[in-house]
Amino acid sequence: MKLGAFSISLSVKDIKKSRDFYKHLGFSVFAGDVAKNYLIMKNGNALVGLFQDMFQDNILTFNPGWDESANALDVFDDVREIQKHVKSKGIPLQSEADETTTGPASFMVSDPDGNTILIDQHV
Repeated sequence: MKLGAFSISLSVKDIKKSRDFYKHLGFSVFAGDVAKNYLIMKNGNALVGLFQDMFQDNILTFNPGWDESANALDVFDDVREIQKHVKSKGIPLQSEADETTTGPASFMVSDPDGNTILIDQHV
């Protein structure tokens, strides 16, 4: 099972301070908009999402169908197939993708320590 591009989505208090901090670590702005309180920062294959006032805790994010540059992949495991696999293992879902649809969808689970994992397909 391939989960797609990985990033960490951080809940930040001051997006401008966080942007500047990650720039000092060699990241550059890849996507997003400070005025909308979110930025995606990139350093090589590493992606860090900065989100101000959007959610409480940090989230591990996987994007089926994308590489780390947000390029669509020709072959990938659809989010609904990943969800079916997760459910077959008895892992409870926090939110669920509609398995009767195609295209963009997402679902969320928590790991045993309560960390949120978002599987978010954009294609």
